[in-house]
Order: sequence, then structure tokens, then C-alpha cells
Amino acid sequence: MNFASDNQSGVSPRILQALVEAAGGSQSSYGNDSWSQRAEALLKDTFDTDLRVFFVATGTAANCLALSALARPWDAVLCHAQAHILTDESSAPEFFTGGARLLPVDTGTGKLLADDLDRALARLPSARPHTITPAAVSITQATENGLVYTPQELTALAARAHASGLHVHMDGARFANAVARLGCHPADLSARAGVDVLSLGASKSGALCAEAVVFFNTALAEDFDVRRKRAGQLVSKGRLFGAQYCGWLQDGHWLELAGHANDCATQVAGVLTAHPSVRQAWPVEANELIVVMPRALHAYLEAAGVACYDWYPDSLPAGMAMGAHEMPVRFVTSWSTSTAEIDSLRAVLDAAI
Repeated sequence: MNFASDNQSGVSPRILQALVEAAGGSQSSYGNDSWSQRAEALLKDTFDTDLRVFFVATGTAANCLALSALARPWDAVLCHAQAHILTDESSAPEFFTGGARLLPVDTGTGKLLADDLDRALARLPSARPHTITPAAVSITQATENGLVYTPQELTALAARAHASGLHVHMDGARFANAVARLGCHPADLSARAGVDVLSLGASKSGALCAEAVVFFNTALAEDFDVRRKRAGQLVSKGRLFGAQYCGWLQDGHWLELAGHANDCATQVAGVLTAHPSVRQAWPVEANELIVVMPRALHAYLEAAGVACYDWYPDSLPAGMAMGAHEMPVRFVTSWSTSTAEIDSLRAVLDAAI
């Protein structure tokens, strides 16, 4: 019963088959192979726009290299107070940007919206060269609490950001889950909404090891090939990435995988909230859910073989009280979550009542 993280799930058979096919014969190196070229064409078709894409090995590299193209060492990047780049990327953003500072914005909605951006910018002092100037805003889709930005929210935020001279970066480690949940065109949550660069992750959604930095504002991609090389992310056998994205995107497989994960999260939420001592913190909009439960129940679940993570107390909605005996816990489902796992979780909880 593994509900710890979707990056612990295995590889979709269709993606694995693409890797097997790509492993044979010889291909040009450093991303000049037919698989990578086909993957780029699929991305252009998926987002219905021209773009530039650079494949890398990790989400950390995708996010932080993307930010390095948007912010200079003396700039700042605004992000939500629970953003993955702030809480889980160590000091990699500062390292890759050469020193740009992440400025957290705390909100009661679990998202960073247009009005939140306005308030954050209004509070920043402006006394060059003594103060730092924001150069970009970064948002996470879906968020660390499993919430999804709508096209309208993204469009409003990007418009405010651009009007203030800021570029927009999206951490899309779970972008597929957001698209699957909303059922909209992928471009409505990215290029058409005003996102300049998207870190499009496949590793959490069925791939083995595949991340992409997708520039919709292609002018920002200048010298990114050098940035990627300098960071040690230019893989000689680039077909490793190209093949995975081909298998992932072809025939809408990526949304099939993400949709399954989302549906499983909804089922898990029903199982958890059926227990009288479990409270749901946020709506289930993707494949993550945050609940509050007694510490004793969490220990019981872990002892019974249920893998889940304790979560950040400050991630709860404003006004949601938590007793000293309680704790927030995150459950994450994946493309490979099974009905049997969910049924087993139900049985374990039923025994705890």
C-alpha cells in the first residue's frame, strides 16, 4: 500500500517498450537523434504552438535551469510559500541562478493568484542597488497540496506578472494531472495562459527518468543549450529522453496515466474520510490529498504497511485548527495505484475504528 509518492511508481509498459525500441542500433548523440526530434514534434502538436524543448534528467535540474534563464544573480523569484522549489530543492535554485533569491508568498488559498502577486510586489522596497528586484514568478501545477490552477487563474496571474516586467515559470511535475482533471487543452494551462517556460515532468507520471524544459517564449531559450551543458545535463544518448516522451505523449497516453492517478486519489479520499478521526484539508483536484489525523492512527497505518508522509503543519488552510495529538499527512496516488491497494487501505482503516 504505497501512497508515499508518485515518483516511487514504476514505468508504464508503453514507455518501457519505447525505451527498448530506442535501445537498438545507432543514433546521433546529444539529442540529435530521431526519437528526440519526434518528441519535440509531439510537444509542438500537444501544445499547438512553436516551442523549444531541452530534455534533462531531473526535476530539480528542469526547474532550476529554467529559473536561471529568467533571473540574474541579483534578481528575485516570487513563489508560493509551499512551492517545491522553495521547500524541496535544497539551495539548487540559488546555485543554478548564481544567487537569485526565492521570495515566498504566503496565501490562504494554497495558490499564488494575481491579487496575491500584486500585494507581494507592493510590499517590496525599491531602492536600487540596495534592494533586490523580482524578475520572475514561479507557480506549481498541480500545487504541493494537490490543488489545480484554472486557465482563468493562470491568465490573470500571467497578465499581472508581465505587466510588472516579470516572466512566468511553471513547475509542471504534475502538469499532466492538472490537464487530466480539468479536461482542457494543455495550451490553456500554459502557452495560451501566458506561461513563458514550463518544466514538464514525466517521471512522476509513468516515465523512468524524463524531464523537459519547454520554452513557449522562445527568445528566453537563448544560450540555454550552454546552460544545460554546463550543468552536466546534456546526455550523450539523448534518445533515452526522446523515446520516453514519445511513449508518454503518443495517443494521449500521458493523460490516461494521469487520469487514473487522479481517480485513485478521489477513491482514497473517500476511504480516509470515512474514518471518524480523519479530516480532509484541501479538495482533491489531482493525485495528492492532505488529511489531518491522530498521530496514533498514522503510526498504526505505518505499522500495517501503509506508506504515506507526514506533511507540513503550515500547509493547512487558514483557520483549520489542529490538536496536539494530530498531524497532517499526505497521500499520493500514481498511474500504477491499484484497486487492491485501495481496498487494503480500507480494510486497515476499518480495523482501526
